[in-house]
Amino acid sequence: MRRTVGLPAAALILTVLLGACGGETATSSAPPAATAPNWSDLSFDRTMELDYAQEFSVRYCGEDYKLIGIDGEDQRLLVVAEGAPVPAGLEEDITVLQQPLDQIYLAATAGMDYFRQLGAIGDITLSSQKESGWYIPEARDAMEAGTMQYAGKYSAPDYERILSQGCDLVIENTMIYHTPEVKEQLEELGIPVLVERSSYESDPLGRMEWLKFFAALVDEEDQADAYFDQLTDELSGVIGQAPADRTVAFFYVTSNGAVNVRRSGDYVAKSIALAGGTYLSFDDLEDGDARSTMTIQMETFYAGAQDADLLIYNSTIDGELQSLDQLLAKSPLLADLKAVQAGNVWCVSKNFYQESLELGDMILDVHAILTDPAVDDSQLHFLYRLT
Repeated sequence: MRRTVGLPAAALILTVLLGACGGETATSSAPPAATAPNWSDLSFDRTMELDYAQEFSVRYCGEDYKLIGIDGEDQRLLVVAEGAPVPAGLEEDITVLQQPLDQIYLAATAGMDYFRQLGAIGDITLSSQKESGWYIPEARDAMEAGTMQYAGKYSAPDYERILSQGCDLVIENTMIYHTPEVKEQLEELGIPVLVERSSYESDPLGRMEWLKFFAALVDEEDQADAYFDQLTDELSGVIGQAPADRTVAFFYVTSNGAVNVRRSGDYVAKSIALAGGTYLSFDDLEDGDARSTMTIQMETFYAGAQDADLLIYNSTIDGELQSLDQLLAKSPLLADLKAVQAGNVWCVSKNFYQESLELGDMILDVHAILTDPAVDDSQLHFLYRLT
């Protein structure tokens, strides 16, 4: 059944439309509109060069049109330059994004770091995160100044605010599929919805290369290329080195006492491997599940991690731990692990998942704790030792 727009939203749309129709009548002195080309006549003969990312592609037709494909979403986005006409005869599955895209509702919080690096945080005027929930200073500052406003969480957006703000793009991650009616409602209101998949990149460098995806939306491809080259240069002294021959477990304890771990194909596990560690995997306990994480019983984790050289606790889920005693309070069984006995237990700070482009720093952090047992916490970006 096709959904209809709710009465408050529909009333707001009518108000906006009536206001738009009440303006001055165009005169003959207005410049003529450019003739729209036929979609079938356009030739996308240039392709964005990607070294690691597998989940998106960008193709170019002259200076006015970019066709972005998002793998796994069957989503095609046509970015049309400001002032350029939308091609006639577009295929039905193509979503048009007319530049400038400067009234964005960002529900995919991992995207903020990309916009920050591109100097485009000003294009995000609506957020699904409240000011207190941002660890990125520029986002907090924008919300404090009122240039970015809270517009409800991804699953319950403030439709009236989104419409009144003139939102020209909603950026979601795949969590939106838990509430598909929200995506449908936004699209019925005439607002394009983009579902990004940077977290589905198994290669950490591929995840960081999504900077180029967001750059294509705001015409900052050259800046993105330069910064990404800088990131890979900083990692060149670590990636490709001989493994440190030390095992690493990455986990957190759930509220019911079970343990959540990453699968070996996940980007966090791959980051540990790039840093020179041997990631402790529990993949063989479950088959046929495509999720990047899995939950196992504490006893199972204990048996597998008993001889791990390092433990990294993922505090981004249930709050940062401040001491080893806080970890052991979750399960006294952990006290017998080799890494606990040796004082090699580390914690991830809560800003890790928001700072998507700093994944390279995480790789450098893991490399440091693998190769220098006495490394000082102050030299690290995201990790700190639990004592």
